[in-house]
Amino acid sequence: MAMTYSTTLDSHYYRGSERAVAAWLLVCCALVFAMVVVGGVTRLTHSGLSIVEWQPIMGTLPPLNAAEWQEAFLKYQQTPEFRKVNHAMALEEFKGIFWWEYFHRLLGRVIGVVFLLPLLWFAARRRIDRPLAYKLAAIFILGGLQGRWAGTW
Repeated sequence: MAMTYSTTLDSHYYRGSERAVAAWLLVCCALVFAMVVVGGVTRLTHSGLSIVEWQPIMGTLPPLNAAEWQEAFLKYQQTPEFRKVNHAMALEEFKGIFWWEYFHRLLGRVIGVVFLLPLLWFAARRRIDRPLAYKLAAIFILGGLQGRWAGTW
């Protein structure tokens, strides 16, 4: 049975879609690997609780002036982490641990965007089948919940 021109184009389109989806998922895997590495450094430097508020949208900007740095440091000084582990820490040391936690949270937001936007695009154009789209949506939701819950510990 001979393949028609239409069948060849459909097959080519499908293979291109598979490659695009695979590339997207590999990028997401690389970002998750980076998150694990940055999370490990954050844990080892006791930086994980240096940002005491979880603000997914407004919390994307770090302190921009001396007053904002002082405010962030004062909030951190109220935490058990500061009182039990870092009680002798100065503002400059706080800035060092703050940046690890900030980058960790920023990377989480990047992963969310890099995962969600292509997922919506691929699903809307039916480049991934419905069962896979539902599974990937569930992964997105679980990832978002993990980021939220991790910030409360």
